[in-house]
Amino acid sequence: MPNIEVNGKQYEVDEDGYMVDLEAWVKDIATFMSKGDGMELTDAHWEIINFLRDYYQKYQIAPMIKILVKEVGKVMGPEKGNTKYLYELFPDGPAKQACRYAGLPKPTGCV
Repeated sequence: MPNIEVNGKQYEVDEDGYMVDLEAWVKDIATFMSKGDGMELTDAHWEIINFLRDYYQKYQIAPMIKILVKEVGKVMGPEKGNTKYLYELFPDGPAKQACRYAGLPKPTGCV
């Protein structure tokens, strides 16, 4: 399996770039991955990343986009719990890209 190097430390990722050891995640990994995608993480990005980490800790599953939109809407309101907002933040797919940054597995239902 491939590795990424962040701050001099190696982290194993799968063929799609998702971390293998979810417990090894640190915020610098998200920053590293986002820079590789040409993005700069803002507070709005971190809000979703942290939401996903909390969701995963509670349910032990990375939500697909439909569930992500619904759950974000419940917690953060309709202005953030909608597909348009989430795609503006994570244009490569809110569930897939945000979960990768959050150190979570690929969401269920994502190809």
